[in-house]
Amino acid sequence: MGIIVANLFMTLDGVYQAPGGREEDTEGGFDYGGWQAPVSDDAAGAAIGAEIARIDALLLGRKTYDIFAAYWPNQSDDIGATLNRVPKFVVSRTLTDPDWAGTAVLPDAAAAGRLREEYDQVHMFGSGVLIRSLLEADVLDRLHLWLYPVTLGQGKRLFDAGTIPATFRLAEPARSFPKGAVSLVYERAGAVETREMGA
Repeated sequence: MGIIVANLFMTLDGVYQAPGGREEDTEGGFDYGGWQAPVSDDAAGAAIGAEIARIDALLLGRKTYDIFAAYWPNQSDDIGATLNRVPKFVVSRTLTDPDWAGTAVLPDAAAAGRLREEYDQVHMFGSGVLIRSLLEADVLDRLHLWLYPVTLGQGKRLFDAGTIPATFRLAEPARSFPKGAVSLVYERAGAVETREMGA
């Protein structure tokens, strides 16, 4: 049985919108597209590249798919070669004929969960709405947060109203990078428990 890993580049205040470029996603009047590069470094980039090299299949939500499909088919570097080579799946109720070669459409999070029966490592990038759906369906195996030392005060956030209560455990040692970014890999650890703090 394989695993589904959600990789999300996120600010300290929980924003994941448009890390890669100014025009990547301006929805809601977002002014800070491209916030990741100034707080990234070679070590963080190498770690992201190593994560991408593990991919056996790529899973995306519809909006992230549109962003990726407009850019990555024209890239031939190591990351582009990997993303263009692996099977791609997009969860959408409206997309019927995907342009990116090797892409299939899935109807919902439950169908995405079944990809673990075919692939060892199914990775996601971005796709916050889909991440929440996968968490709700309990088919997301790992949540890999790439946390960057910047706050934006606006933008799409992963954990907002409607987030399901859950407890997580650290699945790998945390890693830090020279410009202050941190890599945190979590797995679900069950329901939320409550009790009084001791003296």
